[in-house]
Amino acid sequence: MPQITQLGRVMVPVSDQDQAIAFYTEKLGFSVAADFPFGDGDRWVEVAPPDGGPTLALVPPRGQYQTGRMTGIALDSSDPRADHGELQGKGVDVDAELMGGDGTVPLMFFMRDQDGNQLLIVQRQ
Repeated sequence: MPQITQLGRVMVPVSDQDQAIAFYTEKLGFSVAADFPFGDGDRWVEVAPPDGGPTLALVPPRGQYQTGRMTGIALDSSDPRADHGELQGKGVDVDAELMGGDGTVPLMFFMRDQDGNQLLIVQRQ
């Protein structure tokens, strides 16, 4: 059997790694977990949420792996309503309305990073 033990990171294509670092650290409160030269003139960058867990690897777009896409990433939050207002106040592209929160589906909303990559903020259950 493979020796896989957990989810480590998810790659998100970004057009400018420095702008992406600024977005994820200043707007979402993530920290830089890795930033070093990689390959032929590239750079490997990872950011991590405040409470740890898998990181987001902010990678240059390649081939069909382009920016401005649905990432499939859901970020947990203890208070999506407050996050929605705070992110909106910071100029982040967030959905106008929150969804769910009716007791059967958790409260959630979509947001987009500096490259239009879509992520979901969802209430931690």
